[in-house]
Amino acid sequence: MDPAVNLPALLRQFGLRPDRRLGQNFLVSPAALQKVINAADLTPDAQVLEIGPGAGSLTMLLAQRARRVVAVELDERLRPLLAAVLQPYANVTLVFGDILKQQPETLMGEQPYAVVANIPYYITSAVIRHLLEAAVRPTRLVLTVQKEVAQRITAAPPAMSLLALSVQVFGKARIMARLPAGAFYPRPKVDSAVVRVDIAPQPRIPAEQLDDFFRLAKAGFSQRRKTLRNTLAAGLQWQPARAEALLQEAGIDPRRRAETLTLEAWGALTAAYCTQRKR
Repeated sequence: MDPAVNLPALLRQFGLRPDRRLGQNFLVSPAALQKVINAADLTPDAQVLEIGPGAGSLTMLLAQRARRVVAVELDERLRPLLAAVLQPYANVTLVFGDILKQQPETLMGEQPYAVVANIPYYITSAVIRHLLEAAVRPTRLVLTVQKEVAQRITAAPPAMSLLALSVQVFGKARIMARLPAGAFYPRPKVDSAVVRVDIAPQPRIPAEQLDDFFRLAKAGFSQRRKTLRNTLAAGLQWQPARAEALLQEAGIDPRRRAETLTLEAWGALTAAYCTQRKR
């Protein structure tokens, strides 16, 4: 199948319709597909984990450039379509199931791999965290997401988001391309963007502190527009004075808000929290 094929006709051929509940908006524009491929920057010996192959348009292009592609699709209805479309590509393995219930290292082994995914809004954060906390992390993520989500992933102080902070622990995120709503079928209500996250060899927060880091970050971002003194106290079920003391120990003004802090400041807060707990 050529990526420029008439996708509505192909879906009708297999008796299929996009499922809104699954957030199915298939990427169909050849120009947009090429932008994703360019962002992935694959070498001939690359391994790729694709999440949400949909109708297989991007999967085919990945298979032409990578040594191996493992495509994980939630929607069992797409099995006959994908089997037909991908039949010429012996280097593609189809896996049907929920990526959040799959272990990436089981799918990909111990060798380096990249992730390419066109994922719906409602599972973006969960998928990113699942991949970044895997026993064998990918070398990079190339994510097609709603433009608003892309902006959240790449945010920085004073407009930091919990999602951006979570990603920055593991790597560097940047927007590689904008994709208009018309590049998808069915056409969504908003534009999208391609985000690339290059994963560092080691997290920027010590591994033994990661759980505490995320606990503090979730508490800090739990109530927008409130001071860290109050959000940490509420999120950790502490008295405000205790939260204030912890922030001061980390060198952070208790009146600041979570979205104004850098990753380094969150690291200092986590270190202070861990030290305080050992006393």
